[in-house]
Amino acid sequence: MTANRKAIVRDLASTAHELESRVLEGIVRQGPEGIWMVGETPVAESLRELEGQEIVLIAASLEDERPLPVQTCRTCGTEFEGVECPPCRDARIRLRGTGS
Repeated sequence: MTANRKAIVRDLASTAHELESRVLEGIVRQGPEGIWMVGETPVAESLRELEGQEIVLIAASLEDERPLPVQTCRTCGTEFEGVECPPCRDARIRLRGTGS
């Protein structure tokens, strides 16, 4: 996996942790009796805790080798890979004192 893609996936997981959301990380496999597992956690067990709630389920491979698409910033026109434009992010941090 490209370093940028892996960093973005890790950042997504970190944000989910900050929101006190359920985050499963590990190798996906089918365990005994056909039970799907992520690491040592049964997926159904995690979903059962959320039953009846509207959720977003995101699965991102840490082994994905596809390059990130190049985007053009709508604010400054810079081409970049990733989630946000680095020059605009730097300016926001400098002016506001925050990365959010």
